[in-house]
Amino acid sequence: MSEHFSLSDCDVIGFDLDHTLCRYHLKETSRLIYDSFARYFVEYKNYDKDLLTLTPATWDFCFKGLVVDLEDGNLIKLAEDGTILRATHGTNDLSTEEIIKHYGPKREWKHFDSLNTSYTRSTKYYFYDNYFDLPGALLCARIVDMLHKRGSEVTSEIWKDMLAAIDHNYNTSAFKEDTGTYFPSVKQNPGRYLQPCSDSVKAWLRSMKNAGKVVLLITSSHSDYCRLVCEHILGKDFEELFDVIITNALKPGFFSLVPQQRPFRTLVNDVEESEGLPSLDKPGWYSQGNWPHLHELLKSMTGKAEPKVVYFGDSMRSDMFPASRYGKWETVMIVEELEGEGVPGSSQAKTEPLEKRGKFEDQGMKTPSATSKQWGSYFTDVRRSGGGGGGGHPKAHLVQPQHPHLQHHGHPQRGEHRRPPAGL
Repeated sequence: MSEHFSLSDCDVIGFDLDHTLCRYHLKETSRLIYDSFARYFVEYKNYDKDLLTLTPATWDFCFKGLVVDLEDGNLIKLAEDGTILRATHGTNDLSTEEIIKHYGPKREWKHFDSLNTSYTRSTKYYFYDNYFDLPGALLCARIVDMLHKRGSEVTSEIWKDMLAAIDHNYNTSAFKEDTGTYFPSVKQNPGRYLQPCSDSVKAWLRSMKNAGKVVLLITSSHSDYCRLVCEHILGKDFEELFDVIITNALKPGFFSLVPQQRPFRTLVNDVEESEGLPSLDKPGWYSQGNWPHLHELLKSMTGKAEPKVVYFGDSMRSDMFPASRYGKWETVMIVEELEGEGVPGSSQAKTEPLEKRGKFEDQGMKTPSATSKQWGSYFTDVRRSGGGGGGGHPKAHLVQPQHPHLQHHGHPQRGEHRRPPAGL
């Protein structure tokens, strides 16, 4: 891997699907995801129906990059060195004194090394780094608020219920069976949630394939949902744009579970064959799988012993880190917060007619990619080092990059690639 590279030098161009090739209408999608989780809590777990009601201002809390500390029930925002920049209990800010009381005078979070070097899930914390589960952070915080209002104890059952809500809505069979709230809603009206790719993007994909590049699509979405999304954003002939399509890839395990890797499986009417493939011997559409077997196929397709691969994705934990560390691939991260925080771009919200914008547009709902009044910027923040907590002026402050997964990156210019750090 090099500090800079050119796509023209790459033999293989790979893409994640959701929030990478496919951009979503984030306001509408976030509202749908929140509703899908909240309805599960109310209908299956008998939580308060007030969870179903949100004001547009509530969405300021919804912010990518937060960590839920499952031991204390707090949500925290971290600097690149593990310092806690901001924290809440429920939706309520913790003062400087309260942060120090929970985490010590240096405001150090004890699980930072685990978060910064590992891709695996933990029973101690949950890292919200993608838009598919991000509204769950808001829901968890509101549940804590409601329990405190009642005088009830906050327990780990909340998190168990949240995992059940995620599984209920995103289970691989949910699309086919029309269960949950998320998939039935997107199937009924995909244009409300999905942004079609421009003609220039489609032409770019075709040009790479015509230039002899091997073009990959690797997504953890199941094949039926992938097909719906791709047909809407790329057209009915989307399969012609890719040499290899891999669905239900179960990233990051696709890259990391070596030598216990999952085999590739063929699909018949979106149903995985029970017998795994010992290897890949030709291009096509597959399910699950692992990068070593894919690597052997890519060597055969390119005629090179070590083909140069670049992969575009939006998740540091599922895409960037494992692809770079295990696959030794170049990586390019799609960071919607660049546009959300005002970096010039082609934000569709600036050009769409009013009638096509999300229904919360005129009511003040913040898009999850924009700066939060409560949490600040996705990229930098001010760490308070003295008293004052939620109100007055701090004695001193330090502007720091926030989030371990963005360390050493800064603000890359449009079109520039910088390699991700070795760890998270």
